[in-house]
Formats: sequence, structure tokens, C-alpha cells
Amino acid sequence: MSVELKDQYDKIYKYCYFKVRNSQLAEDLTQETFLKFFSQNSYINRGKSLAYLYTIAKNLCIDTYKKIETRSLDEDIPSENNFEDFETSFIIRQAINTLPENLQEIVLLRFNNDLSMREISNITGLSRFSVYRRLNKSLKQIKLVLREEDFY
Repeated sequence: MSVELKDQYDKIYKYCYFKVRNSQLAEDLTQETFLKFFSQNSYINRGKSLAYLYTIAKNLCIDTYKKIETRSLDEDIPSENNFEDFETSFIIRQAINTLPENLQEIVLLRFNNDLSMREISNITGLSRFSVYRRLNKSLKQIKLVLREEDFY
């Protein structure tokens, strides 16, 4: 596995976790993503491996989501020491959840996975300008929701 792909493992995990909200399932999906990626030898050397990884992860999450009927909130219970951080994180997550799924994905890729506009463009198939415009639209909507909650 190349250094670039090793660096992507945690990002793919975060992406999967964002989609399925279950750490064990996200870990399984991340591993399955890399297994599928390496089983398809013809695509590895074409230069868009990052976009291909996210495409595999997205499709696996969609397939899995169709199978899941309920979600467990057990892993989101905070300890007393982290309650304030949890509350902040929860409020921001709720604000992000008000966005359409395609905009949520762009916010996740940009801020949680630290991907560039070009990388997001390759993953989503959108132009860089479109990614930039959608990201700005998402941030404005998140700010509005946070203002309504007297958080911002």
C-alpha cells in the first residue's frame, strides 16, 4: 500500500462512520473498501485512486444503509468530562444534518477529512467551482441554524 493510501485509511473510516454512525460497522466498511480497491488491479495505476476509494466506500455505505433499519446511539453517550465538547459537537452535527445529503458529504470531505477542493471535485464528479459554491452554501445554512439555536 502506498504512503498516500495509508494516509487515506482514517479518512475513509471517518467518511464511513459519518454515513453509518456505527464505529464497528464503519471499520468493517473501511476494510472492505480497501479490499475491493486492491482486488481491482486495473484501476490502481490510473491516477484517481482517491476518488475511486471514496466511490467504493460510498457504494458500500449505501448498500449497508439499505440493510440497517435502526441505529444505535450507545457510542455517542458522553462522559462527564467531555459533556461540553459533546454538546457542541452534537449541536454542530444537528446543524449539518439539516443539509441535504450531497451537501453534508461535501462538508464532511472538506472539514473532517481535510480534502482539497480538487480532491472533492474528483470524488464527487463536480467542478471545483461547483464544489466551492456548494460548500459556501452549506456553511451559510449551518450558520443560520446555529444562530436560530443561539449557538453562533
